[in-house]
Amino acid sequence: MERSQNKVCGKEKSMNVEEPLFFAACDCEEDISQGKPIRGRTKARSLSASPGPGSSKEFRRTRSMHGPCPVTTFGPKACMLQNPKAIMHIQDPASQLLTWNKPPKSVLVIKKVRDASLLQPFKELCVFLTEQKNMIVYVEKKVLEDPAIVNDENFGPVKKKFCTFREDFDDISNQIDFIICLGGDGTLLYASSLFQDSVPPVMAFHLGSLGFLTPFSFDNFQTQVTQVIEGNAALVLRSRLKVKVHKEHKEKKTIVQNGVEENGLMVNQQEKEHGKLTKYQVLNEVVVDRGPSSYLSNVDVFLDGHLITTVQGDGVIVSTPTGSTAYAAAAGASMIHPNVPAIMITPICPHSLSFRPIVVPAGVELKIMLSPDARNTAWVSFDGRKRQEVCHGDSISITTSCYPVPSICFRDPVNDWFDSLAECLHWNVRKKQNHFTGDEEEEY
Repeated sequence: MERSQNKVCGKEKSMNVEEPLFFAACDCEEDISQGKPIRGRTKARSLSASPGPGSSKEFRRTRSMHGPCPVTTFGPKACMLQNPKAIMHIQDPASQLLTWNKPPKSVLVIKKVRDASLLQPFKELCVFLTEQKNMIVYVEKKVLEDPAIVNDENFGPVKKKFCTFREDFDDISNQIDFIICLGGDGTLLYASSLFQDSVPPVMAFHLGSLGFLTPFSFDNFQTQVTQVIEGNAALVLRSRLKVKVHKEHKEKKTIVQNGVEENGLMVNQQEKEHGKLTKYQVLNEVVVDRGPSSYLSNVDVFLDGHLITTVQGDGVIVSTPTGSTAYAAAAGASMIHPNVPAIMITPICPHSLSFRPIVVPAGVELKIMLSPDARNTAWVSFDGRKRQEVCHGDSISITTSCYPVPSICFRDPVNDWFDSLAECLHWNVRKKQNHFTGDEEEEY
């Protein structure tokens, strides 16, 4: 019997070639349909329900319940130090370490725009990177248009060495080795939006208002940046959501039969449907809400093709574990560590007291559509950006992306997360009870 070697999600599988069997595939737009016989017959494995008696329909399993295998190469030169003892594609968070195939040479510095307090740290960092580390520094063009930078003559020679780009116009995805963010959590979200595929490692300094996702202090930035350049850093892989928005557009096209008009009107009107598909990579959450309407939002939520519920309320939040501590937490959801492969569904002010937030496996595909009997349209936003209207017939497909954001840790993924909970959200901060004295224990 002939056997062939195939790779599924980066792993070799030994399979027979006589009969088809569908395996779990990475979420990388690839379908893998090699197979092997199992005890003399073919089995179809699916996340969906099994076909009924007498049905010849085979359900196809397209993803693993654990979500897609994350791509562990980050930008042109960085990758994760592989652990040969890892089970499947899930590594111990403590073993997620940054390494470099080649020494990094280019760095993208993202600064919060229109924040005067960041000008001095920005200048110090850029001088350090260009003059001491001989790095090629990329900066967004609008950052250098700040009058305080334009009028600084001492900063002029350094500024001339910069490479500039414009969002939505210039593609820098293959030119950046790693990223440094100066600001709050919004700078990290913005960095994620610039890279729709592989994201270079991100080092985020806490210079904003909250700083839940920015673990580094700027006081000792020279030593910390040097350690990253040398590859001595831990990583947390923050999963993203791959979102597809399909919008239905109907245009009426007039056709005149035999060139004749009837009562001044064209006859045989025909509707031609056009579909517009846009894709997004989302780090925090996808929010569907009722927008400016005074009516409740009314949207249907499907999981792997099955209708699971209809959301009636102000809206619904679909978030990553990273986003669970953002809008979802404010709406009453639990907080999930970034290393947990999951997607959270959180209603916003639901019209039912029993509608509680739920967590589903990272490998499922969610689909959100406006209910047929909805009184009004809905609105959707992606990490608070690209806000747009959702009409009848439009659909939003959401699943876990195979391109995570490799966020560089100050210490390690576990300690950094709990430190952020305590410092930024004041998690479980309360006044402690006084302990009993010996006499009080006897009385009570």
